[in-house]
Amino acid sequence: MTYSRAALAAAAALATAAGTLVLATGAGAAPPPEDPGRGRANDSAVEQGQTYDRFIVQFDPTTRAASDDGAARAEIEQVGSSSGHKLSLTRRLSTAGALLEVDAALDADKARKLMAKFAERTGVDFVEPDVRMYATSTPNDTSYPQQWHYSNPLAGMNLPAAWDTADGTGVTVAVVDTGITSHSDLAANVLPGYDFITSATAARDGNGRDADAADLGDWYTAGECGQPAGSNSSWHGTHVSGTIAAVTNNAAGVSGVAYGAKIVPVRVLGKCGGTLADIADAITWASGGTVTGVPANANPAKVINMSLGGSGACGATYQNAINGAVSRGTTVVVAAGNSNADAAAYQPASCTSTVVVAAGDFEGNRASYSNYGAIVDLTAPGGETNVAGHGVLSTLNTGTTSPAAEGYAWYQGTSMATPHVAGLAALVLGERAMTPAQVESALKSGTRPLPGTCTGGCGAGLADAAKTIGALAPAPSATPSPSASVTPSASPAPSPTSASSTPPPALNVFTNGTDVAIPDRSSVDSLISVTGRTGNAPSTLKVDVTVRHTFRGDLQVDLVAPDGSLYRLKSASASDSADDVVGTYTVNASTEVANGTWRLRVADRYSGDTGYIDSWGLTF
Repeated sequence: MTYSRAALAAAAALATAAGTLVLATGAGAAPPPEDPGRGRANDSAVEQGQTYDRFIVQFDPTTRAASDDGAARAEIEQVGSSSGHKLSLTRRLSTAGALLEVDAALDADKARKLMAKFAERTGVDFVEPDVRMYATSTPNDTSYPQQWHYSNPLAGMNLPAAWDTADGTGVTVAVVDTGITSHSDLAANVLPGYDFITSATAARDGNGRDADAADLGDWYTAGECGQPAGSNSSWHGTHVSGTIAAVTNNAAGVSGVAYGAKIVPVRVLGKCGGTLADIADAITWASGGTVTGVPANANPAKVINMSLGGSGACGATYQNAINGAVSRGTTVVVAAGNSNADAAAYQPASCTSTVVVAAGDFEGNRASYSNYGAIVDLTAPGGETNVAGHGVLSTLNTGTTSPAAEGYAWYQGTSMATPHVAGLAALVLGERAMTPAQVESALKSGTRPLPGTCTGGCGAGLADAAKTIGALAPAPSATPSPSASVTPSASPAPSPTSASSTPPPALNVFTNGTDVAIPDRSSVDSLISVTGRTGNAPSTLKVDVTVRHTFRGDLQVDLVAPDGSLYRLKSASASDSADDVVGTYTVNASTEVANGTWRLRVADRYSGDTGYIDSWGLTF
């Protein structure tokens, strides 16, 4: 620790007044005289490859510069003159430090040299760069430390490093399950769903299918449902939903794998389970397909989670529903089953075009109950509750039959492993537009070997979020132009210069100039409705973007096509400290239908700076 001269002098005076003054180093030798510059330049945070344009200087409290802005400016300008830079005083901090700005960003070596210039001055206590601080990737949710299944280095899915860049923003996940109960750790991430249970008795709502996906309980008494003993309500869909997208960094409860994603609850399981017919309709509706008598899903899912199953090889009904979902671009993630048997004998695990998930335990073995086999694609933490704290912790309800207070609980099963992978699929799709087959490939290639044992086949390995997200190739579809361009609302063809000349066709330009605020660490969409076009968008679709935001490195900018396909225009970067995103990007959108609602999606990945979408436009 290095102290200012004033602090050392005060300590010496205090010690002398007490009758003693002892300064010792090693075996009692007196220390050498203090080097006036040593330790004053705090360059420990300066990193090669980064740039710095703001610094904090603390002046000795006995000098005029400590309290007089004019004297401080004189000191700062003198250092600037001797270092070849123009320096200006920006403001005083609450700590009495002076915040200064340099006329140009300095690389690491130049930053150190500038700080050394300040440290040489007798009136300076210390100087350091005004480095940016970010929220850490470890959530502040109170029960997060108990969610070993996210971060345990042996058997967890290695989520924290993936969260540095991915959170699933913009992706909708349908949870085809028991529905959902009201829970404060979920509510902000839940969109309207639907109840597909046709039996009023099984649904316990008295009316069969309706637009309310609330879970009213799946309890039964002894002798019912073909079971000799009764069972309390499971609140299964609520637990699954929490693993996928529980509200995170709210200083309460648990964290979700893809906490930026949204959940669409789809109720298919009630008293005594659910029927294949209801489940097939639910798959169709969840993925944006049409179901007679049911309003269209306003939020078609890019991922469907099915933590359910039954015996038997996949039949045509299941397979057709899944095929339809996949054809609409939806990735279907299903549980392998909990019978400690070959998953090929259970459906929907045995259906093709699905991502089949087995369960691992706290030690990284295949869980004792988990199904296995050649059709398993990968394994994720499913836990085992016979050891306290070794289950999967997520949101739940405390009611034994009907809903009561919200709560949390440890569960085990491939039902718990599956939402880990559905959430990871949402993280992937939040970063890149992919087909279901490409998502499956990314999930499997992003695994790591199970650290424990697996008999029978556990797929490609253990889901690893950091490896999966880190392996995503940069999006090649959008390239920025060297400078910004301003496009008028219409570009008429010029008059021909001769009778034989043919004027170029008029450009079709669509713009949105309404300001849209970008909340800190959140995302927003700005919409443009394109009409009057025929066929597909061009391979050189121009996207003009003007976003006003300090420290533009916070921002990730995407173009979202009418069908939900995502084109990355700009990635977030912790080292890009300039302001505003202003430019024209070229996107190969030739596979997209031109007419429809296009969206500019701006996500703020870090804390500390805010701004707004000023305007944007599409030129066809």
